[in-house]
Amino acid sequence: MSCVRNAVAALLLGPACTQGAMAFPCLAPDPPYLPQSPGDMRAFADLLRADFEGYFAAVQAYFRCLDDERARAFTEAREVSEAYGRFQRAQQ
Repeated sequence: MSCVRNAVAALLLGPACTQGAMAFPCLAPDPPYLPQSPGDMRAFADLLRADFEGYFAAVQAYFRCLDDERARAFTEAREVSEAYGRFQRAQQ
């Protein structure tokens, strides 16, 4: 379900982003549901295993997205700092 939520959010939020900002926000995946009953865990073991494996793959993609956004933000901050320096020098 979280993949669907991420895709919908990307479609809705993507066009509203400003130039230079991320086209798609990093959205954390929803943790998988684990039933309380050991019997239910055994009965739905294959589905639960797939949900957990999907979560681990999605959270790795989320971490990569955060790393990419952090790098982008540092680059942007450096460029803005340099632009501010040029602005300050032009005021003298």
